[in-house]
Amino acid sequence: MTLNHNIPTPPIATEGQDPRYADVDIWPVGSVLDALVESQMSAIAAVRAATPELERAVNSALPRLLAGGRLFYVGAGTSGRIGMQDGVELLPTFGWEPERLVLLLAGGNDAVHQAAEGAEDREDVARTDILAHNPGPDDVVLGIAASGSTPYTCAAIMAARTAGSLTIGIACNRGGRLLDVAEQGIAVVTGPEVISGSTRLKAGTAQKAALNLISTTLMIRMGHAYRGQMVDMRVVNAKLRDRACRMVRSLTGSTEQQALHALDATGFNVKRAVMICSGIPADQIETLLRAHDGNLRSILGQPATCQKTATKA
Repeated sequence: MTLNHNIPTPPIATEGQDPRYADVDIWPVGSVLDALVESQMSAIAAVRAATPELERAVNSALPRLLAGGRLFYVGAGTSGRIGMQDGVELLPTFGWEPERLVLLLAGGNDAVHQAAEGAEDREDVARTDILAHNPGPDDVVLGIAASGSTPYTCAAIMAARTAGSLTIGIACNRGGRLLDVAEQGIAVVTGPEVISGSTRLKAGTAQKAALNLISTTLMIRMGHAYRGQMVDMRVVNAKLRDRACRMVRSLTGSTEQQALHALDATGFNVKRAVMICSGIPADQIETLLRAHDGNLRSILGQPATCQKTATKA
């Protein structure tokens, strides 16, 4: 470990106390709920303010992932579990390959179900954990820490950056060390919590939203969504079989029988079923997918029907 407890640390806003909530324990239930809702809304506003940094991160990560790189999530405690949740959901939602996802949580799998607070101080373990996966230039490593100073997360990010990976740090304090050690730092500033120091509240919401924006935008830009539909969704139960059929019908104008036939022929792969229902011969599907990086709009020559321009409020 390389911690030096003699170095003074700057004030951490997420650990501060907001005097407005000093008597929250005796407020009526409705007032407590209103305060918590207000704090959640401010968390989303903080993410909105960080949109330029989020855009930069996506644009930097995209070519690496298109080249076959992996996506890493690194964190401790609440931040680490939020990262794990975001990463795991990419598998069923967008068909992301499990071998291209690395989830690192301080304390290991045991920390998923119960707190392992001491684990977040282990910089030596962090370096060992991430280097065991041989991070390289095509990999993208997301480090998440509400305080921005978690030793485990900072050490893992430093090791990955030294190895040449793109490192992105997300913190809820501007002065966090993570923002300095990562190649790209994203400050989503949320300030004190309603319950002082309980960063599972609005800081947690802000981190989840920021990761959601990054990962979802990446998946969209990589062709895992088409016309607002999850065309690489993994069909693993009856509900999703019905959804897959509706998706194919909606995207191609086919009948239910035609959609089901195409889905059966492709092992219930929505993207390939759409291609079949669009008139593409089955023996050409794989060649076209490789040639177009799996982008269905490119394969089908589908022009945009409208152009969405984001505007700042």
